[in-house]
Amino acid sequence: MSRILTLACFIALTILPATAHAEDGDAAAGKLVFNKCMACHNADNDKPKVGPSLMGLFGRQPGTVAGYTYSKSMVDFGVGKTWDETLLKAYLPNPKTLVAGTKMAFPGLKTDKEIIDVIAYLKQFSPRK
Repeated sequence: MSRILTLACFIALTILPATAHAEDGDAAAGKLVFNKCMACHNADNDKPKVGPSLMGLFGRQPGTVAGYTYSKSMVDFGVGKTWDETLLKAYLPNPKTLVAGTKMAFPGLKTDKEIIDVIAYLKQFSPRK
């Protein structure tokens, strides 16, 4: 019985840290995912492109970057919200579903891993609060 308990504890201690780390995302992998976004967005500077800069994204209200003209639907969507992991996880798989009428033509990221990794990458460009 003690061998089974020891084995179960070993397995739990081996699996749990890997599971927790997977949720954090991999910023290096996220940089590669961000290549899909780079035609329209910057993350490492505040200059808008076709889309707004994503520098300082976390904690910012959607639709509020100065110097960028958003669609009315994005401005309306942003009222009372701030970009965080939860909102990005809802938005990134299919932006047009969450914000009908957005100017963003990108169809979305298709895997949870891509989304978690790109979030980890973008976090590097937001000040910690």
